[in-house]
Amino acid sequence: MGAFLITDSSRIDIEPAPGVDDALLAFPLLGPVMALLLHRRGLLVLHASAIAAAGTSAIFMGDKGAGKSTTASAMIRAGHRLLTDDVVALDLANPSEPMTVPGFPQIKLAADAAAAISLGEAEVRPQVHPAIDKMQHRLNGGFSGDEVPATRIYILERGERADITPLPAIAALPAIIKFSYVTRFGRAALPGDFATAHLRQCSWIANHIGVYRLEVPTGLDRIGEAVELIEKDLSAGSRRL
Repeated sequence: MGAFLITDSSRIDIEPAPGVDDALLAFPLLGPVMALLLHRRGLLVLHASAIAAAGTSAIFMGDKGAGKSTTASAMIRAGHRLLTDDVVALDLANPSEPMTVPGFPQIKLAADAAAAISLGEAEVRPQVHPAIDKMQHRLNGGFSGDEVPATRIYILERGERADITPLPAIAALPAIIKFSYVTRFGRAALPGDFATAHLRQCSWIANHIGVYRLEVPTGLDRIGEAVELIEKDLSAGSRRL
């Protein structure tokens, strides 16, 4: 699509490939490029989606197709607010209260998920490339622009029924490393002290934030079962804080 140059963790210069328009450039710019910039600023960046719910936040991680954005959309439909989709940045400046940093009011959904989960007056952007099956939904509401304490990290899997089970730290750490955004770029993105700092951040999160396996029932008509379980778990987690 083009070349991107990050300078001083505050400037991005773009050299588009011939014939590539701004709408298509937005996909890498607001995804991996922004993730690298936030990583260079010292934030822990996860490939995930996050929602805000009554002063708490839930972060949804998982393999491609696990339903991160779909689950986040179902939570928005239930009255909660989007924090960020695809790129989740955690601010660990205050170790006693890690914060989920808001992104922008947009979520990307496949056609079947968008048809099953109504997001009210969201503006659906045109498909920008045949190989990109997800559509951009610009929210006109249901978005939180404020940082929210990081309460739960859920690793999504498909199951026969909605279920939440805690992961021990020994299992949580490799999961967080796996779904941290910067690891997809390999060693080149972790020069010098960055590798050590990244491991410390992942380890701290694994030991201080609840990391859970979330089984989401197969079938979009049953996503509400997962939403109800998440709401109960977030409420229980906030009472223990």
